[in-house]
Formats: sequence, C-alpha cells, structure tokens
Amino acid sequence: MDESQAKLERSDPEAYKQKMFDLLGNRSPIEVLSETPAKLADIVSHTHADVLKTRPFPGKWTPNEIIGHLSDAEWVLGMRLRHILSEDAPPLPGMDQDKWVAAQRHNEREPSELVEMFSGLRLFNLGIWHRIDPADMKRHGVHSERGAESLETMLPLYAGHDLAHLDQIARYLQAIKKSS
Repeated sequence: MDESQAKLERSDPEAYKQKMFDLLGNRSPIEVLSETPAKLADIVSHTHADVLKTRPFPGKWTPNEIIGHLSDAEWVLGMRLRHILSEDAPPLPGMDQDKWVAAQRHNEREPSELVEMFSGLRLFNLGIWHRIDPADMKRHGVHSERGAESLETMLPLYAGHDLAHLDQIARYLQAIKKSS
C-alpha cells in the first residue's frame, strides 16, 4: 500500500475502509479476489524481474515488494478468517506492513515465486469464502486498529485492497518505464 493509504488506515480506519469499498464499487468481491492471481501472473510474465525489483520512488516499495505484501496480506487474511469462523470475537492483531516487507526481504525474491505463493494462499482462502454460510458473514473479530470487523466487511475490504495494489503496481511500472 502506498504510504498515504497506510497512514489513512492508521489515522482514520473508517476513511480507509470507505476508500477500499469505493475502489470495489459494485463488483463482486469474490470475482475480484479470484482474478488477482492471474493478473499478478500476467504482470510477472510480461515484466522482467529487474524491472519489478526497481524502486520507482525513494522510500516507496518496488512492484516486487508490493506482490510480497499481497502475499503477506493474504496470509494474514487467512488467519483472521479462520479465527473469526472458529472463535467468538477474537482479537485480530494489526501488522506493520513495512517491517514485514523489509524483514522478509521480498525484493530479493523472484517475482514468480511471490506470485506462486500468493496464488496458493488465495486459492486456499477462496475455498473457505465459497463455503461460508451466509449467517457466518455476520461473525466478527476485533481488529487492533479498526475495531470490530465482520466477515461481510472484510470480504469487500480485501477485494478493494487488491485493486488498490494492482493500480499501484501499474503506476509504479509506468514511472519506471518513463525514467529508463
């Protein structure tokens, strides 16, 4: 997520959620979540790894780090989803995404490896989303930064998150292309 979105998520969680919902619009969250792995695979198959590992702006993530972040977010979503389905109002810890990206050194990994990891996690999580009973969508956890958050809120939130980062990757690749 770019720095302004990360700051918005921490400073005004409701505005952040609304921004993600607005990005999704009337699209099906499940459709968006289902399409993201192929979109990332397409980006990686048409873009040299060196380009994906190029930092377009000082202090910003590379496109490869964004893909790594999406993998991290998918892992966290899976954990939160399972906690909410299995427990009553479980705590949902936040994550310092910049520390996660830096500590795992995502930019040193091959983009195709990150996409493969993301795709596997997404497939696993989509299997759960497809089997959730509609009544379970009301179940919630308590996010450390955003407060009570139901599955019916999380689903479109994460779909909007995908769209935000796909757009970010496209913008960053365009900036890298212009600067070379």
